[in-house]
Amino acid sequence: MAETSIATTPPPDTLLEVVGLSKSFGGRRGRTSGIRAVADVDLTLRRGETLGLVGESGCGKSTLSRLILSLLEPDAGQVRIAGIDFTHAPERHRRELRRRIQVVFQDALSSLNPRMTIGANIAEPMRLQGLGSAALRRTEARRLLGLVGLRPEHEDRYPHEFSGGQCQRIAIARALMLQPEIIVFDEAVSALDVSIRAQILRLILDLQRQFGLSYIFISHDLGVIKRICDRIAVMYLGQIVEIGPAETVCRAPRHPYTAALLRAIPIADPRRMRVSDLGQIEGDAVGAVKPDACPFAPRCPKQFDPCDKRRPALIDVAPGHQAACHLNEPEAC
Repeated sequence: MAETSIATTPPPDTLLEVVGLSKSFGGRRGRTSGIRAVADVDLTLRRGETLGLVGESGCGKSTLSRLILSLLEPDAGQVRIAGIDFTHAPERHRRELRRRIQVVFQDALSSLNPRMTIGANIAEPMRLQGLGSAALRRTEARRLLGLVGLRPEHEDRYPHEFSGGQCQRIAIARALMLQPEIIVFDEAVSALDVSIRAQILRLILDLQRQFGLSYIFISHDLGVIKRICDRIAVMYLGQIVEIGPAETVCRAPRHPYTAALLRAIPIADPRRMRVSDLGQIEGDAVGAVKPDACPFAPRCPKQFDPCDKRRPALIDVAPGHQAACHLNEPEAC
């Protein structure tokens, strides 16, 4: 019997759906207990949209990205690309779906094979997928080198001969090799100098306009996220605590954690910077969370009675804007 993938019908402009995705580490065999890196996450990504995923280091952003890319198997939930179940698809179909979603990692040099030329690195996805001849793959690699602002004639050089910013351009070219619809940028600019970071961000946005790409842009830097994203999802201890249009979330955050992240964005004028501007959150007992309590309660400056008794649900606070905080519930008003 032929293998088939189960497809559902998403909204017309929805390209990616993340439904109830969860992942734990450190539990004993046969048990789901352990550290919950991702806890029942729901997300959507529209065609041509940039969704920013922001939060402190260790909040589960990179684990979530690997679950979306099917580099990790979830404990529960699924990822759908254009309505097709990517998570549970048979390997043959999953291989085809991988062409539609690619990734650019933080450390581009480490993600490139040091024994292969950059031309071969860029062409490798096509080779692994069994697409095109060697000559066609080389031609396409040269074209993409030019597209990302590097010289095609440097295709025979090796990764160590390039700077960090140039290696990131090479990694972007490789991600484009299979003509994907979605690219996940996992802290892709956080290790770059400010001037180089600005250049890479401009390149990313130019490529999006040129090819109609959809992006998931993961960062701990809300200053970068607010500049380039259409929507922002704020993650804390494996959960989405706020999600909505970038302008709305940054102008009027509805979760104390989001507000703290916004206060932590550096101010250009040092005369205006004060300790209170650095986003310090009361308490540091990140792990001391009661099972049924709000996970942010130990650090929240606005904690009140319900926070220790029940976990807040992610509810609508405005059109297209959701937050998981008891302060947004009608009885708190």
